[in-house]
Amino acid sequence: METNMVTLDQAIDTVMQLPAEQRVMLLEILQSRQIEALRHRIAADAQESLAAFRRGELTAQPAADVIAELCEMLEDEE
Repeated sequence: METNMVTLDQAIDTVMQLPAEQRVMLLEILQSRQIEALRHRIAADAQESLAAFRRGELTAQPAADVIAELCEMLEDEE
């Protein structure tokens, strides 16, 4: 790990020194980048799922079965 790494507190302190308009711009930039990163992750997951399906590792299932399984998983998490 790099010793010159900025801590979260240091980053926040630095950002708070910016004018309000620049802080708003920074938030918008960070939100856009986060959304884009999530989109890339979802796309990569989808590509891997398609590849697994094509390799025969996954089978087609009725939508109702998949939804029921997802609901069970959500209930188990609570």
